[in-house]
Amino acid sequence: MMKKEKMGIGRRKQAIARVFLSPGNGTIVINKVSGEKYLQSNTTYLNNIWAPLKKLNLEKQFDIVALVRGGGLTGQTDAIQLGVARLICKMEKESRMTLKPYGFLTRDARIKERKKYGLRKARKAPQYSKR
Repeated sequence: MMKKEKMGIGRRKQAIARVFLSPGNGTIVINKVSGEKYLQSNTTYLNNIWAPLKKLNLEKQFDIVALVRGGGLTGQTDAIQLGVARLICKMEKESRMTLKPYGFLTRDARIKERKKYGLRKARKAPQYSKR
């Protein structure tokens, strides 16, 4: 496995991504499967992952290797994006100033709300009957 200090961790909803950047020509590998295959060739997901590197014009200089657990594809994609952005900032401190205004370093804290007793879901109440 790769060195732990060269790892970026990203989280979103239930998804947790461990991201590694290695010098290369711009390929994505997620859970030992090619990124295009894993993300079902969804260009939105692929562009989201590449976005931090594109803002710094580094997309053809690095390969992204990600190990992801939990959540769905959207959550996993956003987790990988955050991991990539954090790892770039760890490698080059001055890139933080570029990425911060675009929101790449912001952890999206929205998670599923817990179910409350007396309700069917977190907020859905049983139907009210007057008589």
